[in-house]
Amino acid sequence: SPVFDTDVPSVRRRGAAGKTESVTSASSIGEDEPEEGLVYLNAITRKLMDIDEATYPPLDPKTQDEIVRKYKILGQRIKDEGLFECNYSAYAVECIRYSLFFAAMLVCLKYGWYGFSGMFLGFFWHQLVFSAHDTGHMGVTHNFTIDTTIGIIIADFLGGLSLGWWKATHNVHHIVTNHPEHDPDNQHMPIFAISHRFLESLRSTYHEKVMHFDAVAKVLVPLQAYLYYPILCFGRFNLYVQSWIFLIAGQGPRKGPARWTRWLECVGQVFFWYWFGYLVLYKTIPTNWDRFVYIMVSHMVTMPLHVQITLSHFAMSTMDHGPHESFAQKMLRTTMDVDCPQWLDFFHGGLQFQAIHHLYPRIPRHNLRATQKLVQEFCNDVNIPYALMGFVDGNKTVISKLGEVGRQAAILAKCQKTIAERGDLLHSHH
Repeated sequence: SPVFDTDVPSVRRRGAAGKTESVTSASSIGEDEPEEGLVYLNAITRKLMDIDEATYPPLDPKTQDEIVRKYKILGQRIKDEGLFECNYSAYAVECIRYSLFFAAMLVCLKYGWYGFSGMFLGFFWHQLVFSAHDTGHMGVTHNFTIDTTIGIIIADFLGGLSLGWWKATHNVHHIVTNHPEHDPDNQHMPIFAISHRFLESLRSTYHEKVMHFDAVAKVLVPLQAYLYYPILCFGRFNLYVQSWIFLIAGQGPRKGPARWTRWLECVGQVFFWYWFGYLVLYKTIPTNWDRFVYIMVSHMVTMPLHVQITLSHFAMSTMDHGPHESFAQKMLRTTMDVDCPQWLDFFHGGLQFQAIHHLYPRIPRHNLRATQKLVQEFCNDVNIPYALMGFVDGNKTVISKLGEVGRQAAILAKCQKTIAERGDLLHSHH
């Protein structure tokens, strides 16, 4: 939930003068076992809605129209300062870094240092994803065909992941950020539930299926705060599966100017599994055990990427305030930035500026830091809190949020079990 207490030094609040600086968290809800599961969940929803209403500007037309007006002015300022223009020399540095990681992987592979080779390959993949993200948003050349081609080469040919699948889900994520029913990037049932609303067995409008709070979820969700990092170690394997489903099922564009992307991606998948699966794993590494170690090391090394992807949203509000909330306020309410020194920008790859990125997705990654001061001024002007946390404190907040929802899931599961047993008991008396 968007609760940023003033005693955390790395969190900077942007709010109206005189506005309450901290709001009691909803974690205290449910200490007494509820009689009805739905009543319990509705009480949590009301509490979180109250927190949002106390933290962010009101939703009346006058206030929101003023936010929209100043948001447009901000966009023009960013354009006038040339921050939508790509700094291609920065990508030259990126390419040098990628090449060094790949070369280190090959050298270690040649001398049989398979663990180190896998580690450098994981570093290579970790860094590549940032540029694939940039091209997916047309943030490099701003040309659909050129950026998409570059993105497919990076994601499919070199990384084995479908750029088309990522764009299909990610574009929706940018429109309905953190919405439990609509945002596919935050729908991880039955493993993770970032909101109590997932305990209602919601229907995903993107996947067109019900995300059941079933027997598996009742076991895993209460433990999600402990399973978060271990499961993210295997996150890349899930991306492979989602990519294959997307391409095999033909879920991408079949008509229009983008219809060619599916076939280029299929070629990229074949190329990737030829060089990685056949040449590296099968032809170069001699034993099955060494192959297993190589796969595990290279894939688990990319775990920080999955932390970076989830960090900016998992701790933020998942409430729906309806169509009257302005786009800018919604993005800043559901997204958090990560505070880090400039020399660490390469490690985060622009994902540390997710709030700014959500406001203007086509700003090139290397210009986001320069844009930050303009966004902070905007937040001060319209009295919207700008959520900014250090990497460590951000992780603590995510774990706290997962633990909170996990406790709610355990209480709800216990409640449902009690009601079921009570029903069986009543039935036996008839």
